[in-house]
Order: sequence, then C-alpha cells, then structure tokens
Amino acid sequence: MDNSRTKDTIHDTLKRRRLDANRDSWQAALQRTTAADVEAALASRPGSYSLDKLAALVSPAAEAYLEPMARAAHQLTIQRFGRTIRLYAPVYLSSYCVNRCRYCGFNTDNDFTRARLSIDEALAEAEILASEGFRDILLVSSEDKRFIGADYLEELATALRKRFSFIGVEIYQMDVADYRRLFEAGVEGVTLYQETYDRDAYAHYHLGGPKADYDQRLAGPDDMGAAGMREIGLGVLLGLADWRIETLALGEHARHLIQRYWRSHVSFSFPRLRAACGVSAETFPHLLTDKNLVQMMLALRLCFSDAGLVISTREPADLRDRLIELGVTRMSAGSRTNPGGYSESDKNTEQFTVHDQRSPAEVGAMLREHGFDLVWKDWDCAFLNT
Repeated sequence: MDNSRTKDTIHDTLKRRRLDANRDSWQAALQRTTAADVEAALASRPGSYSLDKLAALVSPAAEAYLEPMARAAHQLTIQRFGRTIRLYAPVYLSSYCVNRCRYCGFNTDNDFTRARLSIDEALAEAEILASEGFRDILLVSSEDKRFIGADYLEELATALRKRFSFIGVEIYQMDVADYRRLFEAGVEGVTLYQETYDRDAYAHYHLGGPKADYDQRLAGPDDMGAAGMREIGLGVLLGLADWRIETLALGEHARHLIQRYWRSHVSFSFPRLRAACGVSAETFPHLLTDKNLVQMMLALRLCFSDAGLVISTREPADLRDRLIELGVTRMSAGSRTNPGGYSESDKNTEQFTVHDQRSPAEVGAMLREHGFDLVWKDWDCAFLNT
C-alpha cells in the first residue's frame, strides 16, 4: 500500500479518483467491465473492500449476477449481525430552513405554513414512540439554527437519554465542538448525506444557504469522527446523479472514515427522491429502479461486512419486505416526516411522502413472520459508565 495515500483528505481522494468531477472515464470503465471481472469480485473475500471490486459489483455486467450476490450478502449479514433488525423512528423538530435545495419540501423558497417543536413538544412526540416500544430514536431538523441550536439539542438529548438507549440526529452540519457536546449529552450517531458527490450536480441542486458549500459539507463526517461519535451515517440522495458512480464515492468515503476513526461505526442509507412540497420526483434525470437499488445495497454489503444498511419508510412496504433478506440491519417504522406528526398526523407539511404506512406493530409482525428478531434496544451508555 502507498502509505502516503492513507493521509489523503477525502477531498484529495475523490479528486484523485475522479469521483467528484470529470466522471466520464468511470462511465466508460463501468461499461467495459466483463463477466470475468464480476466473477473475480465475487470470488474475493466477502466483506473486503477495494474500489475495483466495488466497481465490478455495481457495473451493468453485474446485473446478471444479482442472485449469487444476494446469497453471498445474506450469508455475510447473518454471520455478522444474526437475524436481527433494529427498529427506529424519526422525530422531526422543525420545517423552517435557510437552505435553497431544489429537491426538498422544506426549501426556504417554498410557501407553506412551517412549524417548530418546543422541547416539551418534542419530548411528547418521543413519549408516543417510547410507548410503542421504540428505544432507538432519530432527531431530524432542517437548518434552523436560531431555534434548533446546539443548546436546544443538548437539552433535548439529555432528557431523552432517560427513555432511549440510542439517540441519533439527522440535522444541519455542525463543527467538532458542537458534535462533541451532543455526544456528551447522549447522542450516539449522526447521519449527514452528501446528497451527491458530483460537484457540478451539487451546485445545480443547492442554490443557496450554508449547505451550498460542497467542500464544507464533505468534511462533516470527519468532524463527527473527531468528536467520538459512535455511528457515522453516510448516504446520497438517489436520483441526483448516476447511482453507480455515487456508490463508488460512498465506498471511498467509508474507507477513509474506517481507516481514521476506529471507534466509529459506518452505516449507509439509501434515500430515493420522493415527491414533496413543491417537488415532483419525476423531473429528476437519474432516478433508479428497484433493481438498481438492490444492486447498490448488495455491492456495498459485499465490500463492507460490518457496515449498517438502513432503509426508511421512503420505500413501499412490499419492497421493504424483500430487502430485509439482502443485508438490511436497521429500518424505520411508523414514521411521520412533519413536526408534531405523531400527535396530530395531518397538522403540518411533510418533508417528503412516506410510502410504507404500516404501524410499528405491523412492521414488527412482518419481521417475525420472516424469521427476524426485532431489536428495540442494542446498546446502553451504562456500558461506558456514563
């Protein structure tokens, strides 16, 4: 190995690999991939990563190998995680936002009645989830720092840790100091989607606001690792750019983080573009099929044996039922994507349309029918004497 390259920043790595711009060479390379290349990738050690291996597994040629890929991914997941699925639910805290993202219902340019939850209101939403059995909760907020600031999140997390064993956040980007504050308050994981690793596409879809800075966004997961976060969630918004090349960028980003932050666990999410306030999903040029989504998930599992694979209620029920056998380790249930949605489901505008409308109990019954154990709680900070 070239040891000098292990010191590259993720910016350096993506530029050197031509994964953030000038991607045409990757298009050609993926088209040139042969059946023999795919078979060599499948013959390698399950769960081991190289960029060439991942490229072979996401190539068009690999579409003919989805069945053996699925068998290998299933076996590897059972070996590493058992027949378990973690269930979580999101609590949306605010629909106010200063960013101008073309794909998001909370875009500051959209005209709708916005809402924020006070800490007491957020705790009331969380209590509804706790009463349904959830002990894994995800706090979600648009970029509304004047109200949903570090002080607010620290106070909320401190109160929630009494009821929830795992608290994650999917919020605007913070710095190391604020991530560390949240970690010390009880937040164990942060998800931050790059949305797209293609610089030109990123500029096209992010018209204004702090999120429009591609390089700053890309540095976020490093800050989470430096703050000691137990889980770092990566993902792209599937539909903004070519999914095959986005998967390669995700793989390089994950390897970068795994090499540097050994205390942190990396997970992948797979959010596909959905209709939202002011957004018609059909207008996006890179929407992927269910088959594409399956191939992407299988490829990442066969390259990252210990990574979490997360599926949300963006996906319809019948597809989620099939995906659980292919490497999924965590999924949401009974989700509401509007602030206050658990107490009054139709009260405020949703960030995006939820496709799996089943209750947590119905999702749990489905998982048991498939022979999976539901994990409502798989971690407790008491193990660390905190």
